[in-house]
Amino acid sequence: MTETELAGGVVHKLPTDLRKALASSSGARKVWEDITPLARNEWICWVTSGKKVETRGIRIEKALSKLSGGMRRPCCWAGCVHR
Repeated sequence: MTETELAGGVVHKLPTDLRKALASSSGARKVWEDITPLARNEWICWVTSGKKVETRGIRIEKALSKLSGGMRRPCCWAGCVHR
């Protein structure tokens, strides 16, 4: 799978800004491809559920950091309500 062919979630498609960010981080990308589609869905929903552009940017940066560190799901969040 190439950098631009990253897997999405179950309900949510991988948005372009998160796809580009994941493609730029080999550590985060490696974990992203190893986690389940449901886990990817949780990350996508967490990132996109922020109402402000600034919040979304912060969440993308945190997601990259946490995925690079091996975290498989976003913590301290109720979870995706869309599944």
